[in-house]
Amino acid sequence: MLEELQKSKFRNSFHLKEKDKIYVKEKGLELIEKHAYDFIKTRLIKNNPKDGKQTPMKGHPVFIAEHATATCCRGCLYKWHHIDPYHDLTEKEIKYIVNIIMLWIKKRNGWLIWY
Repeated sequence: MLEELQKSKFRNSFHLKEKDKIYVKEKGLELIEKHAYDFIKTRLIKNNPKDGKQTPMKGHPVFIAEHATATCCRGCLYKWHHIDPYHDLTEKEIKYIVNIIMLWIKKRNGWLIWY
């Protein structure tokens, strides 16, 4: 999925700034992952197909990752990941979303390389 997202000019335009990379390194991946779970559970979990503005464009590395991975709103989740917007997210779907976000963050910090 991340390879497909990289083909999108819009999705590929998101990058972590140096301060975001430092923040991730200082806080650690475990805390960043907890933040990702918290953001998904507070902003995206509910059935809301007519959304689009719950994820800020800056302010936290997870926000940037959400836009880069098309996990920023229920519309993008449906378009890119085929997650139905007409139901509350399941725990399995939340884990999937957080995993994609964390993979992107790890890659952008140079902690993960794929070919």
